[in-house]
Amino acid sequence: MTPTLRTERLLLEPYIPEDEEGFVALFQDTKVSQWMGDGPASEASDRALFGRIFTKVYAQNLFDVWAVRRDGLLVGHAEIKPTDVVGGHEIIYALAPTAWGVGLGTELAEAIVAHGFDTLGLTEVHATVAATNEASLTLLDRIGFEHVQDIKEDDGSTTRVLTRRLTATDKSPLAR
Repeated sequence: MTPTLRTERLLLEPYIPEDEEGFVALFQDTKVSQWMGDGPASEASDRALFGRIFTKVYAQNLFDVWAVRRDGLLVGHAEIKPTDVVGGHEIIYALAPTAWGVGLGTELAEAIVAHGFDTLGLTEVHATVAATNEASLTLLDRIGFEHVQDIKEDDGSTTRVLTRRLTATDKSPLAR
């Protein structure tokens, strides 16, 4: 069962059915969706994805998926899940543009990483990021991720694979 996590300014908790409109709005925002998966999807696809969070991911306890809230409002999405692309667990996060530029992305990414290390017992976590997504690459570099390889995609674009390994100095931001 996906646990609830708290940071200084964010609450990460399992989605509830009433989050569907906010989830779809987040994933339909082209400033966000351009960096997610294969890019923007149809509204119907995003609604189906939201439904699968309940019918598949939560029902089968496959991995952790969170609604990200600030001051009670849905402002983002987060996951940590096993993936064959990197042969380990990958973090995924997205914030609404209204939440950009004030350090919430860093706070969110650090919380997911800490959950991976502290709760899941991982010794490394990964992220896959479009090579053109400079904001995310900068954020991940700042919190200790290292570039380990590039993947050439079928459309000619490049995806960067980044890894952060558990170190003796890692301290959970959740424990602060």
